[in-house]
Amino acid sequence: MPLTINDQLNVLYDLLTEQSEDGCGTVAECQQIARLVHSLQSKLANQPEQNLQDYLPGIYDYSQQSLSDEQMTEHIYNNQANLKHWVSALAEFKDTRYHD
Repeated sequence: MPLTINDQLNVLYDLLTEQSEDGCGTVAECQQIARLVHSLQSKLANQPEQNLQDYLPGIYDYSQQSLSDEQMTEHIYNNQANLKHWVSALAEFKDTRYHD
């Protein structure tokens, strides 16, 4: 069974929250973030709500900038403000806006 938009938003929210709060993560998590964002962009392409779509390119770029596990802590540290902003924005969207 494929994940719904709400499911994907919840997973994305959880991954970004963990990286923000714990200050660590893995390249595999960033790869999963990239896959989720790509899927969400496809599913939301015809949705009238643009606010969430405005955040997805930045989240995708963040996920693509992680080059190795050794650099992840620094990468997350350098993006703390972005992570907190995205987590806050996703909290507004998840479970309330998209039902597929």
